[in-house]
Amino acid sequence: MIKIIEKHPIITICIMVAVMLLPNLHVMQVTIMEARNFITAREMILDNHWLLTTMNGEARYEKPPLPTWLSAISALIFGIQVYALRLPTVFMIMLLGVFVYKLSVSLVQNKVHSLVNACLVITAFYTVGITIEAPWDIYAHGFMMVAIYNLFQLFQKTSNYWTHTLIAGICLGFSFLSKGPVSLYALFLPFVLAYAFTYKFKAFKPKTFSIFSVLILMLAIGGWWFIYVRLIDPETFTHITQKETSNWGSYNIRPFYYYWSFFTQSGIWTIPAFISLLYPYLKTRVRNLKAYKFSFYWTLIAVVLLSLIPEKKSRYLMPVLIPLAINTGFYIDYLIQHFKTLKDKRETIPVYFNFGLIAAIGIVFPVIAYLGLKDQLQGFWIQYITASIVLFSIGILIFINLKNKAIKTVFYLTVLFYGSIFIVALPLYNAMVPEHYTKITTLKDEAKTKGINVYGSNYVSPEMIWLYGDVLPSIADDNDELHFPKDNRFGLLAREFTDAELQSIGELYNIDFVRTYDINMADSSSKKHNDRLVNTYYILTKK
Repeated sequence: MIKIIEKHPIITICIMVAVMLLPNLHVMQVTIMEARNFITAREMILDNHWLLTTMNGEARYEKPPLPTWLSAISALIFGIQVYALRLPTVFMIMLLGVFVYKLSVSLVQNKVHSLVNACLVITAFYTVGITIEAPWDIYAHGFMMVAIYNLFQLFQKTSNYWTHTLIAGICLGFSFLSKGPVSLYALFLPFVLAYAFTYKFKAFKPKTFSIFSVLILMLAIGGWWFIYVRLIDPETFTHITQKETSNWGSYNIRPFYYYWSFFTQSGIWTIPAFISLLYPYLKTRVRNLKAYKFSFYWTLIAVVLLSLIPEKKSRYLMPVLIPLAINTGFYIDYLIQHFKTLKDKRETIPVYFNFGLIAAIGIVFPVIAYLGLKDQLQGFWIQYITASIVLFSIGILIFINLKNKAIKTVFYLTVLFYGSIFIVALPLYNAMVPEHYTKITTLKDEAKTKGINVYGSNYVSPEMIWLYGDVLPSIADDNDELHFPKDNRFGLLAREFTDAELQSIGELYNIDFVRTYDINMADSSSKKHNDRLVNTYYILTKK
């Protein structure tokens, strides 16, 4: 089986991502960033807002539109539903994996090693997590990886590089049109600096026009939408741009060292990723020192550049996982080649601990899942039993092969373990829906039946608006002053009003409390319970 996988690496990468993510793509709850993207995509389709993009009927120019266009096109084909809107992100993970593989082949001239690198990047914790936490990012970095591969070919070749020039320019533009200059700074600039330190820019003068062409293509493809919006709606565009720019220096400010634990974002590969960064240890053990230096510099430069920016969030580290996966691949390749003969416990204990821990998680999963969900397993016993058998079996196989020092098999079993969590364990997420969870998806039809319009006030979260299914006009201005509609009777969805607010509104309207909508997946007693995901629905009738 392993020989078949290694014989068809690109097909393997694509099938692996598809099988891992497609079956349960709709299961996880929509996040705030996803909701913004999905609402914008829905309004593109329903209101024809393809260029002057909107969210809940108001201008939303904070993010470029390419990811939203792709989501909207998918929704046009498959319907406006979570599965369809998330579908393009799966293809972007495939694209990322394939081009990490292709770049790795160019670096190390070894297909098995390159496949290991691709497996590492598509199974890194935040590679998948970013697709729902901040869906624009995977598009920006996915397209950037295609551009980087082609730029590497352009830098290395002495002829026949115009195809690489065109593809690099187009994909740099697509990356810019996905999330502005973010990936240029976090992924592209560290790549260029790392390349300069290791491979140098040899025979570069004949390629000057090609580089110039790449830049022109990038600016033309990546910049036209910004120019269009600036010309058509200059006031709103300027206001949004100033607000976004100010956030970089005044919002989520963290110390310089905030990202120093970046390797933990690799998830199940945390320990191998850390060891791969121990340059004095690994430099004498890798088969291609120059390529290892390149990935090492690329990783560290990316972390340093991100650390220089005052605004910091964990998800901003996602582009670092790309060179880190390549860097970790050198350590995994070393283990595959030499683990059977290693005698030094300082080298073997971390390996046994890392993969033994993963195996142990699989073996104890049935007990942990049962204790955590025993009161909620009614209707989910088949999913629980299936997940328990699969993960338990993989855990046993990892232990057996680890004992036999068959590290290549252990590695692929670990990849299978990670994928199996999405395939067989993720459906149990539905068993975790708490009793207080109140569906808002029926409110639109309910209001339509009663012949009333529904408005929002006092903050309604993007997740709530997405689930509501339509534009929810706000009756509050930027100063939180209420401007009531002309309707004699209407619905109002809001954060719960204070007694003083209810008294003030009650002077003009009869207020009928209908219900509270709580879309938190965490219990109200939990610290994870978020008040912004709770809204109260009233019906107001003019006195």
